[in-house]
Order: sequence, then C-alpha cells, then structure tokens
Amino acid sequence: MADVIPFPVTRRQAFVFKQAEHAALMNPDAGERYVLRQVKVQRDAMRRKGVPEQLIERELRSLENAIRDALQRLLIGGVA
Repeated sequence: MADVIPFPVTRRQAFVFKQAEHAALMNPDAGERYVLRQVKVQRDAMRRKGVPEQLIERELRSLENAIRDALQRLLIGGVA
C-alpha cells in the first residue's frame, strides 16, 4: 500500500487567493464561516483520498494560515 502525500495546499496560490477574495467580500462573521467551510471541504477531500490524519491536520493549519494572511493583505491594502 502506498502513502498518499498531498501537494502542499499553501503552494496553490491561486486557490488561496481566491478563497481570501471571496471572504473579503463578506461581512466578518460570514467571511469567518466561509474560511472554516473551505478548510472542512479540503479536510473531507484529503480523507477520501486516504491522506493520514496527522498530515491532514498539518496541511490544513498551513492552508488556513495562508488564507488568513492573504485575507489580511487584501483588507489592509484595500483591494477588496
């Protein structure tokens, strides 16, 4: 049996930026729910692919941090 290793989500810059853009267009509560929902979607996808739980948690922490960093840059920069 082979180990499934996901491509690091934080390297998918277009995906991260798209999620941050969507969240930036929402009110803060809705934006927070949106970010958490996207993390859950990715968690479910990785579980279906058989990625080990410890690796999923590490990747999702990185993903959430990347989205929040991009969101902060958008909001501070006034792009959204």
